Amino acid sequence: MSDQPRRPRRTGKPYRRPQKDPVRILAFEALRAVDERDAYANLVLPPLLRKAREKGELDARDAALATELVYGTLRHQGTYDAVIAACVDRPLREVDPPVLDVLSLGAHQLLGTRIPAHAAVSASVELARVVLGDGRAKFVNAVLRKVARQDLDGWLEQVAPPYDADPEDHLAVVHSHPRWIVSALWDSLGGGRAGIEDLLRADNERPEVTLVARPGRATTGELLDEQAAVPGRWSPYAVRLAEGGEPGAVPAVAEGRAGVQDEGSQLVALALAHAPLDGPDRFWLDGCAGPGGKAALLGALAAERGAVLLASEKQPHRAGLVARALAGNQGPYQVIAADGTRPPWRPGSFDRVLVDVPCTGLGALRRRPEARWRRRPADLDGFAPLQRGLLRTALESVRVGGVVGYATCSPHLAETRAVVGDLLKQFPETELVDARPLLGDLPGLGEGPDVQLWPHLHGTDAMYLALIRRTG
Repeated sequence: MSDQPRRPRRTGKPYRRPQKDPVRILAFEALRAVDERDAYANLVLPPLLRKAREKGELDARDAALATELVYGTLRHQGTYDAVIAACVDRPLREVDPPVLDVLSLGAHQLLGTRIPAHAAVSASVELARVVLGDGRAKFVNAVLRKVARQDLDGWLEQVAPPYDADPEDHLAVVHSHPRWIVSALWDSLGGGRAGIEDLLRADNERPEVTLVARPGRATTGELLDEQAAVPGRWSPYAVRLAEGGEPGAVPAVAEGRAGVQDEGSQLVALALAHAPLDGPDRFWLDGCAGPGGKAALLGALAAERGAVLLASEKQPHRAGLVARALAGNQGPYQVIAADGTRPPWRPGSFDRVLVDVPCTGLGALRRRPEARWRRRPADLDGFAPLQRGLLRTALESVRVGGVVGYATCSPHLAETRAVVGDLLKQFPETELVDARPLLGDLPGLGEGPDVQLWPHLHGTDAMYLALIRRTG
């Protein structure tokens, strides 16, 4: 009989250490930050990518994939939730949020990318093993195998109600927007099915990076020479970067002579600056200046005319951002931290006033896709008093013959025409100025005199602008 100890009999498969995938782990971490801390992906993702590149974990191609996984998952979250709900045996609210994030990442790879199905499932299960453990990885594997049985069109036919039976719910599931937002956008847009579907599709597309050459400090020619870029569509100061272009690598941006700014925001500032006045044109006010993009453009335009800009922002840290954006402006300006509804300046002090008021941000869902899942109809009631208060102060702050620009990055009628209509009743000695001729050759501006920009028509955020002149 041998004295050698017997080897234990193996049972089942040998243990295999899970393979760490830096791209998908980073994407998962970004989604968890968005969910747990109400963070915005456009603020969370860049430092995560930068840290991973510094550690040598990601190259440019990996960073692009991680970005697509995060933004694609957030944009299509509503659609993927409907698909995943059809593949689990419990309500989604009973699925742990980290598990749901892994499932959503997997669903996006299966239904929204060209990654082969077997690779998408395998990579998602490995991610689950690393971040969730083996037990929940089995659940992820089972669910994603069900998801992989159909393509996106097949799933939409199954999980979306027929358009004829419930148009708004159909569009909500197919285009991944909350139903109430679909309804609000449709009311604001008007028209039939084609227009609203084009808008919802545009909300789910990756927006271009647009730069602004601040007048007197940079030129579009300078920006076009720096890297693959093309001129803007509408603003004479705009340059659009090619996909993957890095704004921080442009010297003029790094030096503050140019900035990142959507063309819709540029057009709002330009329209106010070019609106006809009665009388002098010496003192301008940006009454809601943070974080400073419009203030920097207004300051540059004011400097060209010898006018002075006062940029006011309630939050001190945001006032600091405004000061940074305006640093180096060629003309006189001042930045203050002040409540725009209780201003420290005297009534009638300004020739031009801009108030780009806080709002739901429904016009920038391309850039902040997670906002659509956070906003609620009740938020409109929270913003309404502030919006009216800021416009009231603006109308009191402009002199007779001067012009106020009321702007929002939301097309919701409760934040646009309803606010303007209410204040015009309170200030009968005012009149609307037709903003359309001040925006150049833009199509689809409607009957005026106010203007609503749209992603699907103009390639901009859905900015709203009303110009109001004090007549007495």
